Parts: sequence; C-alpha cells; structure tokens
Amino acid sequence: MIITIGGLAGSGTSTTSRILSEKTGIPSVSAGDIFRQMAAERGMDILEFSKFAEGNTEIDQEIDQRQAELARKADDLIVEGRLSAYFVEADLKVWCTAPMDIRAERISQRENKPINQAREEIITREQSEAQRYLEIHNINTHNLDVYDIVINTHAFKADSVAQIILKITEVI
Repeated sequence: MIITIGGLAGSGTSTTSRILSEKTGIPSVSAGDIFRQMAAERGMDILEFSKFAEGNTEIDQEIDQRQAELARKADDLIVEGRLSAYFVEADLKVWCTAPMDIRAERISQRENKPINQAREEIITREQSEAQRYLEIHNINTHNLDVYDIVINTHAFKADSVAQIILKITEVI
C-alpha cells in the first residue's frame, strides 16, 4: 500500500509518518528530509535554500522525481511531503492540518527557537513554497481536492492520528 501524508510545517506529518511506519512496518520517505539534505549539500539553512529554490525549478522537480521514483519501486511506502499526493500514485492521500499557533509552538520546541521566530519562519516558508508550487506545477496549495482525508492533528493525539489512518486503510 502506498500512502502519502502532506501538510504544512508543524502540522504533524513527520510524526504521523513515523508512528504509522512503526505500527505497520511500512518504510517511509520524507520530502522534507530530501529538501534539508539538498540544503546541507549546498551549505544553506532551510530558509536560505527555500529562497534559492524559488529561482531554481529543478530543485522542486528533483524532490518530486525522487519521491515518485521511490514509490514506483515499492509495494508499500509512506511518502511524506507537501506535494507528494500530486506526484505519487497512492492508495490513500492524507492531508494534516493544525492551527498556526500550534504549528509555531511545535516547531519552536523541535528547533529550540522562540515561538515568534518560528511563526515568522513558517509564514516566510509557506509564502515561498506557495509561490514556487504555483509557478512550477500550477498547484494551488489551498486546494485540498487531491486528498482523500484531511485530519486536524491538534484535535487528536499523534497516536490517534495514525490509528485513524490505519482504520481507513482497512476499508480501501
């Protein structure tokens, strides 16, 4: 089974993917990890690389291609990334959401930075990504029609989010 899990920064996609992978034994791959790896390869932090990627469409295309290729080769895979649902043929496409304050708090704790800084970085990153995705792929990030289910990860504990997804996989 191929499952994509998308969502904005701090919405719980990484946690959901990890827990789901642990519960099912299905391996997972993250677009964010690929993006961070590519940033590190160029000696940039995530915001610098995000700005750099705005003028280099091949960055986004490479991330998309890497994910799609991994999914094509796998029988079972959890693919985590904002655009994964658009480029990966999946049995289930999930979008995770959470209020901005919750997402900023999560990133603040994860990256050990002030909440206000995390919030500003989220806003900058999301504006940059929305612009790139529209220009490169003609994808409006506010249109969630491609997803089979949208889950507010603030409304449930992380383990419960994975359980919801597992229940859905039982009926597809």
